[in-house]
Amino acid sequence: MRRYRIGTSGSFNTGDIYRRYAYVVTHDQDIETLIVAAHALTRVAALETANETPAAQWRTLTILRDHGPLRIGELARLSRVTQPGMTRLVGQMADHGLVERATDAADSRATVVEVTALGLEALNTWLLQLTAALAPHFDDLEPEEWDALRTTASVLMRKLDHARPAAPSTTVEAAR
Repeated sequence: MRRYRIGTSGSFNTGDIYRRYAYVVTHDQDIETLIVAAHALTRVAALETANETPAAQWRTLTILRDHGPLRIGELARLSRVTQPGMTRLVGQMADHGLVERATDAADSRATVVEVTALGLEALNTWLLQLTAALAPHFDDLEPEEWDALRTTASVLMRKLDHARPAAPSTTVEAAR
């Protein structure tokens, strides 16, 4: 390995660059593979359940379950849809009793959305359907593979908990 001097106090090994680069590329590829596989898994499950409900509805119910009551704008941001699109979706969901809308006590121009017991029940039923649809694809896993999946799921949930933006306290307090 060729060594280069950095400043007056040390040397730099070019092999370090390649090891660091390989580490980053490999980990980036692993993360990319995980993302692509998760999306594919969700699509397979949705197709196999033949559920016609838009994914945006399940995503919205999940966000409300995890974050509590939110203003329409914040819900749209977290769900990555436009505010008019979220307003329309929330209206449809409210018509089916999955969510409730209320005027924000802190700002009468804003609407706060909260998931209902029926919405949580629908979400839980959908998650059970997804699990049942995917279970046959995992029947042949070895115990070590189940351990690896369990560990991966645990790591992902821990990382997502740290990455999850906190709901503004005024929104939650205003909704209650």
